[in-house]
Amino acid sequence: MKLAPSILAADLGRLREEIAEVAGLVDSFHIDVMDGHFVPNISIGPPVVNALRDGCTTPFNIHLMITDPARYIDSFLVRPGDTITFHIEVVADPRPLIAQIKRAGARGGLSLKPRTPVEAVFDLLPEADLVLVMSVEPGFGGQEFLPDSLERIRLLRREIDRRSLAVEIAVDGGVNEGNIREIVAAGADVIVAGTAIFGQRDRRRAVAALRQAAGG
Repeated sequence: MKLAPSILAADLGRLREEIAEVAGLVDSFHIDVMDGHFVPNISIGPPVVNALRDGCTTPFNIHLMITDPARYIDSFLVRPGDTITFHIEVVADPRPLIAQIKRAGARGGLSLKPRTPVEAVFDLLPEADLVLVMSVEPGFGGQEFLPDSLERIRLLRREIDRRSLAVEIAVDGGVNEGNIREIVAAGADVIVAGTAIFGQRDRRRAVAALRQAAGG
């Protein structure tokens, strides 16, 4: 299991310090870019994300929760190991966007809102590096995990394994010590955790507790 803290739950006035505090303990950082249109919230954009790169070698998973991802993909400074993820709900054909992301030097990720059938990405799996399953309605942190997300993860895991594809499954929303084990058991490779890490006073202990609860 890979752990990716969501900086949406961090102190936005101290982002560099917040990231530095856990950078050596986690596998990547999950960065939500919101436009106030696709989701009812506005977060940060390329200038802030690019500024956070300075001094941080931990990979970024840049989650574009926006209606026009093609316009902004090339604005991000990416490194090998970074992922740019967009929502399939905003484009008629995701393939050109995946290709654009890979030309920019990042891994290509696809994301699904909770009510979008996971089967919608099955034909796209050979082109993708990651599929992000939203286990809450996107837009705000601190929401509770939607239980039917487990079956969605299982369906996706079975299809990826059936086709012997090297596609990671990431899960974002409401993950905590109480449910992380069943989420990983369902087939998740990457766990996005916001308040479960940045909402805790002792972040080192929070990361260790999540890894232990997941089974190691």
